Amino acid sequence: MPTQDKTRRLPSQSISQDIDSLHGLQTVSTYDTTRTDASVAKLLQAYQDMLTQQQAETEKLTLYRAATDAARLAEWEFHNAILAMKEVIRGQYGSDSDEAQAVGLKKKSERKRPSRKKSVAMA
Repeated sequence: MPTQDKTRRLPSQSISQDIDSLHGLQTVSTYDTTRTDASVAKLLQAYQDMLTQQQAETEKLTLYRAATDAARLAEWEFHNAILAMKEVIRGQYGSDSDEAQAVGLKKKSERKRPSRKKSVAMA
């Protein structure tokens, strides 16, 4: 039997089949084994542990998504506040001021003036 790669998740179909097998085993009244890892009590405990961990994962994913949304909204609020500050700087000090340049705006006098394109003569 090849070694198991426990770094990847099991397909949901495999887990569903395993759950069906456990439920089917519960109908077998004569099942008895000397292997402790295959006993009914161990199987039921492993099943409960899996359900508990899946629930914990779902709760943490929900918290993660909520934190991601909150961070994204905070980033947008910060960005919009900076844009508003730049508009105020441009309004108070002008487009060609050192203050405008200090907050990351380009001075109006340093902008490249548009140049006319020479028309190509048709032959």
